[in-house]
Amino acid sequence: MTLVPLLGHAGLDEVFAWRPEGPVTVRHFLADAAALAACLPPGRHLLNVCQDRYQFAVGLAAGLLSGRISLQPSSHSPETLRQIHAACPDVCCLCDGDFASGDLPRLDFPALAAVDSEKVAKIPDVPADQPAIQVYTSGSTGQPLPYRKSWGSLVRNARAEASRLNVAGHAIVGTVPAQHMYGFESTVLLALHGNAPFWSDKPFYPQDIVAALATVPQPRLLVSTPFHLAALLESGLELPAVDLLLSATAPLSEELAAAAESRFQAPLIEIYGCTESGQIASRRTTAGRAWELFADVRLAQEGGQTFACGGHVEGRPALADVIEILADGRFLLHGRDADLVNIAGKRTSLAYLNHQIASIAGVRDAAFYLPEEGAAAGITRLCAFAVAPGLEVPALLQALRERIDPIFLPRPLVLVDHLPRNGVGKLPLAALQVLHAAHAGKTHGRR
Repeated sequence: MTLVPLLGHAGLDEVFAWRPEGPVTVRHFLADAAALAACLPPGRHLLNVCQDRYQFAVGLAAGLLSGRISLQPSSHSPETLRQIHAACPDVCCLCDGDFASGDLPRLDFPALAAVDSEKVAKIPDVPADQPAIQVYTSGSTGQPLPYRKSWGSLVRNARAEASRLNVAGHAIVGTVPAQHMYGFESTVLLALHGNAPFWSDKPFYPQDIVAALATVPQPRLLVSTPFHLAALLESGLELPAVDLLLSATAPLSEELAAAAESRFQAPLIEIYGCTESGQIASRRTTAGRAWELFADVRLAQEGGQTFACGGHVEGRPALADVIEILADGRFLLHGRDADLVNIAGKRTSLAYLNHQIASIAGVRDAAFYLPEEGAAAGITRLCAFAVAPGLEVPALLQALRERIDPIFLPRPLVLVDHLPRNGVGKLPLAALQVLHAAHAGKTHGRR
């Protein structure tokens, strides 16, 4: 049996995380994890919904130490919880605040202040092949599907990212939830095996992000999304010094990347990956479009589809993107397979259309949508939703005509007050379907 350490730190007194009351050492974290493991009820599955990143990490470690699998769905809707309970009847829901857990057995995060951390003598090991987490696809392109990942693969994942980014000693501030695969990899795993302590909170609004950055010491790593970065830059707030910016979950424009680098005076690295494969590549967006694979990860193409393998990738998952592999081993992205739109022999992608409408002056957020019923009838009728205060539909359509082929103009184009993005700025397919159903038959309007 191959064993892998729970943490990659050299000493028990190194800083593992930052909390409002100050730094938390590796020794204290391990004591908390052992104490929580002793509180968990019988069962093999743990639904960890803790919003405090430190308490989430304690829950993850407690699950690993007690042989449990941590479930990390992309949604906590009542229907998702019912599906989880049906598939995993022994599940326990670990909470650290108000959470509608429904019929799930529940454990509220206990007070662990009395734990004696001085009794911790070493960093424990975990079997490399032990199932550690079960993640789920986001639902952006269809029904969420579960994927299990072993502890050994997660450690290789963290070490590959830490090596690529060279972030040892950086204090991480993350705007993405720990339950999301990107947030999990680039905050929690980097703390466990990249020697990069994270800030325990999850700031969302620009002023909260600024306050969190100012709280932790330099060097600092901001793990965020295009959605949060754009809001931060538009806020006009004075930004604390940051040494590295990280972005993922949605395509990042060169314009936004350049603006972020200019304001923060720090490089911005974009991460590419998916739930099935985990993160597999990175690029500095302002340096070019090509992506560089992580160590030992490879791409293979068969029948027009691209597969990831090697390195920390378990199995041979198919990637949902249209990928062009370059002669030097790097690759280019040309949109998602599910994003491709073909109207009267002309082809484009939803990603391209979204970029064009979002680039129009006055548009704060926007998304195209291809209704399933249109495709089934053989007639493709795109629609689009836009958050554009001060703009009217005719002016917005005219601006679009100057950017895209008229055949791809949305019918209808609907103005709304906001788009139903989730915590990491994504628009799940189900949310777009609900939005479309609410506005079906309209030529324009504002909700």
